[in-house]
Amino acid sequence: MPRVLIADKMSAKAEEIFRTRGVEVDVRPGLSPAELKEILPLYDGVAIRSATRLTGDLIQVASRLKVIGRAGIGVDNVDIPVASKQGVIVMNAPFGNSVTTAEHTVALALAASRHIASATASTKAGKWEKNRFMGRELGGKTLGIIGTGNIGSLVVERFQGLKMKVIAYDPFLSRQKAEDMGVELVDDLNNFWPRLDLLTVHTPLTRQTQHIVNADAFAKMKKGVIVVNCARGGIVDEQALYEALTSGKVFAAALDVFEKEPATSHPLFELENVVCTPHLGASTVEAQENVAMQIAEQIADYLLNGTVQNALNIPAVSEGELPILRPFLNLADKLGTMMGQLTEQGIERIEITYEGEVSQLNRKPITNVLLNSLLTPILETGVNIVNAPLIAEERGIEVVEAINKRCRAGFTSMITVGIATEKGERCISGTLFNNGQQPRIVSMNHVPIEATPEGNLLFVANQDSPGLIGRVGTILGNHDINIANFHLGRAAAGGRAIAFINVDQEVPETVMQLLRAVPNVLEVKLVHY
Repeated sequence: MPRVLIADKMSAKAEEIFRTRGVEVDVRPGLSPAELKEILPLYDGVAIRSATRLTGDLIQVASRLKVIGRAGIGVDNVDIPVASKQGVIVMNAPFGNSVTTAEHTVALALAASRHIASATASTKAGKWEKNRFMGRELGGKTLGIIGTGNIGSLVVERFQGLKMKVIAYDPFLSRQKAEDMGVELVDDLNNFWPRLDLLTVHTPLTRQTQHIVNADAFAKMKKGVIVVNCARGGIVDEQALYEALTSGKVFAAALDVFEKEPATSHPLFELENVVCTPHLGASTVEAQENVAMQIAEQIADYLLNGTVQNALNIPAVSEGELPILRPFLNLADKLGTMMGQLTEQGIERIEITYEGEVSQLNRKPITNVLLNSLLTPILETGVNIVNAPLIAEERGIEVVEAINKRCRAGFTSMITVGIATEKGERCISGTLFNNGQQPRIVSMNHVPIEATPEGNLLFVANQDSPGLIGRVGTILGNHDINIANFHLGRAAAGGRAIAFINVDQEVPETVMQLLRAVPNVLEVKLVHY
């Protein structure tokens, strides 16, 4: 009989599910790291929430451990790389709290628009300041939403019920899917900011989304906008928000998340037109029951039947396949990560071509890893290796696989990823060097090139012209950015050319703007690995 430890406080229904399914379970919340280290070798599975930290040293001593289940979305408290090396599946329950987070978003928006918190405090203080708290109606106004994934789509439905017009910015939402949802898809933030009356964000916190709502964005918004953030702290630039609130540009703000948590003090707390809650998006009885039940079912299914759901680290492959597939999984991860960070328009089609030896392998986990890495940069945390194809389908993205037993360019294997958007197409090819272990880019947009996908990687597209390399290098050098490798490729002399530049430092946006201003440069993007 498999044995599971419930190491954090969660709904008693999780324990009930384990026992009903025939899994032995111990409920021992609040154990110290030393106590966990002593007893973890006794268990096949562990169910946690956010309190227990499963560090690498704890996972390494858990010789029987097969699965870790997080009742909720975030897995910052689990050392996933060590778990992967140990062959331990890490699962989460990404959808159990979607409804409650969507409802909390609506509640905060209404509270901000009608000064509910301040008016409550005033009335309880014995005042009757009816004329002081003049609010704003939401009906008939325009909601701007960034991110329309699992939670975002539920938010859209609820605000549509309030008779709001919805415009959306989401690079991974197809126009057809947007039409089905009844929202207008806006593909340029410069056209998005000026139109909205209410802004809400529902994306993960990534390099692309950090401070996406910033001083420049507020400057483009109309006066009197309302801002809501129930996603992740850091998506909204809090200093810029403070200045927009005090200047009157922003009518009110409602925040459930902050850049630094717990947020026990903050300049925003001093403002009357700010509504705050302590990260309560998932804090309902129903949500906590849902995630506890979901993770208990998933852990039981895996231990009893070998069924993998919502896995965050390794795909469902047999023990014998994994050593053969691992280098290609790594290559797929690198290619997907690059395409996800380079793509900005709504994706309509993803075509994955397997050539040579890789075409004869179990391609499903490779495809899933690639889709997960491609979709992750913009979608909420709920996307993972298992559900990435379903999420692509739900968003109206066509995914096509093609195979060719013979491989071009003399390689033994090659994977090509093609992306079709409303504005054009892009493709990248990669293979394995050094005895089939090191991922390498060998083509970009049909231009041959050799580059290593690691660290900070600048992508530059340009018209081939004299002096361009020197100007790019000078700009980077003048800003103390060291070039580790400079890879060049061109279709023909004076024609289309590309460069991949490995740099040792982060490249600030100010430097990116300088690079884009270089004559004959067509595109500059920074990819992070």
